Amino acid sequence: MAMIIDTDTASDDAVALAMALRHPGNEVVAVTAVAGNCEVGQAARNALYTAQLCGSEVPVFAGAAGPLLEEAEFATWFHGEDGLGDQGYPPPRRSVEATADGAGALIEAIRAHPGATLVTLGPLTNVALAVRCAPDIVELTGRCVVMGGTANAVGNVTPAAEFNLWFDPHAAAIVFSSGLPLEMVPWEICRGEAGLDGREQQELRDLDTELGRFFVDCNATAIAAVKEQSGSDRLELPDPTAMAVALDKEGVVVRSTRNYVEVEAESPLTRGMSVVDALGVTGRPPNCEVIREIDIPRFKAMIKAAAR
Repeated sequence: MAMIIDTDTASDDAVALAMALRHPGNEVVAVTAVAGNCEVGQAARNALYTAQLCGSEVPVFAGAAGPLLEEAEFATWFHGEDGLGDQGYPPPRRSVEATADGAGALIEAIRAHPGATLVTLGPLTNVALAVRCAPDIVELTGRCVVMGGTANAVGNVTPAAEFNLWFDPHAAAIVFSSGLPLEMVPWEICRGEAGLDGREQQELRDLDTELGRFFVDCNATAIAAVKEQSGSDRLELPDPTAMAVALDKEGVVVRSTRNYVEVEAESPLTRGMSVVDALGVTGRPPNCEVIREIDIPRFKAMIKAAAR
C-alpha cells in the first residue's frame, strides 16, 4: 500500500510515523511537514529523525509555515519546545528535500501513486493548498484518513474544538468540503482505555529497543500535560490511533458512521469545531466516515509491534 503522510511532527506524530514506516507491506512514499504542534522546520526535523530511527530514507518536505488566515499558536506547551519532549535528541543526518514545498510534494506524490492513502496528522494547511491548486488529486486519492476534530464531543484546546482543526480552521473547512474520501478519526476515541497506562508504558521500555524507549520518552511532556489537563496518568496517542485506522481498518475499526461534517471557521466561540450531522437533520449527503470505536487491544498491539 502506498501512503503519503502530512504531519506537524511532534511526540505522538513520531509514534504514528514509526508505525507506518515499520508496518509490513506499507510503503510511505513521502512525508510532508506542516506547522502546528511546533514550527514547520522543527516538524520536518522531527520527521527526519524518526525516519532515521526506523532506518528509512523516505523523502521529507517542508510545507506551510502557518495557517491560511489565523495567527500561528504552536502546542509546544504540550509537546515540548522541540516537539519531542525536550529529550535532547541530536539533529537528523538528512535534510529536507529542496525539490518541492509541502503542497507541491503532496500533488506530485498523489499523481505518481493514484489510489494512495493520504494520512493527515496535523493541521490541514498543506492539504487545502494542494486541493486548491490541483483539484484533480481529489479523485486520485484512495483514502484520506484525518486525525482531527471531535464527533459532537468536548474539545482539547477549546470547549468546542480539537487542536488540528482549530489551528487552521479555514484549511479544515476547505478540505472537508473538497470531496476527498475522508475518514475522520476524532480526538475522543484515543482517550480513556485507549491510552497507555503506566504498566503499558513500562512494557514498551522493557522491549529494550531504541524505538520502545523513544515512544515513551518523546512523549514525556505530553504525559505531564495530559495529567495537568484532565487528571489522567495515561499516554494518549491520537495520531497513532489514526495511523492504526489507516494501516488496518478492517481489524481496528469496530464502529463507524457516514455523516455530513462541516468545520466552523469564522465564529470565535466555535472556531475549528467539527459539526457532525449525526441525525441527518441538514438533509445534506454524507461527506465523511466518522470512526466511532476501535479495537483497543489490537491498536495497542500495533504500537508494540512497531517498537520491537
